[in-house]
Amino acid sequence: MKTILMLGGAALALLATPAMAQDGDRAGDIQFKLLGTYVAPDGKITDINVNLPNLPATTQTKANDNVTPTIAIEYFVTNNVSIETIAGMTQHDVDATAGLPVGAELVSDAKLIPATVTAKYHFDLGGLKPYVGAGPAYFLWVADDPGAATLPLGVTKTTLSNELGLALQAGFDLPINDKGLGLSVDVKRYFIDTTAQWFVGNTLAIETEHKLDPWVISAGVSYRF
Repeated sequence: MKTILMLGGAALALLATPAMAQDGDRAGDIQFKLLGTYVAPDGKITDINVNLPNLPATTQTKANDNVTPTIAIEYFVTNNVSIETIAGMTQHDVDATAGLPVGAELVSDAKLIPATVTAKYHFDLGGLKPYVGAGPAYFLWVADDPGAATLPLGVTKTTLSNELGLALQAGFDLPINDKGLGLSVDVKRYFIDTTAQWFVGNTLAIETEHKLDPWVISAGVSYRF
């Protein structure tokens, strides 16, 4: 993965132009963003490791989409290169889409903090400032409850594993005045999985591997100082 990111950075450097200089020296600037974020995860089951209730082999799931506020903080290392992190929390249910009654709730109110740090390369198209980026992401599940459809099976606890993955990013910033205020649009694609476990008392009854790989689309206002 490190080699892929290094090659990607080299390719971006070859494509970049020195036009950023006309926007002044941004090295050392901090940009704060307040965004509305649409989170569209997958949630597909890729493996069933434990299946005491003998769920159908065709059982399949989907995590619901959500909209949530997000804060992004970005530091410009040079005119063209910045480091960005985001803060926010999103909540999802996981429902059956096949093998069980469609819509059967398997996980309820799963709350996720998608801790993400990306390195970004900025281009200059006059007023428009597009960028691309990539970096590590750690999905931290801070709460989750058994879904309504699992309670009749005697399920008392559900857990989702915290996992490390990769985020790819693209977007643009558009200044709207010379005081640092602007608009921002950002798109991220995460590549990350989780392991879901359902317990009956202390007994592990069901364990499944899930592909999340969410699209995360944000838009809002920015302020650079």
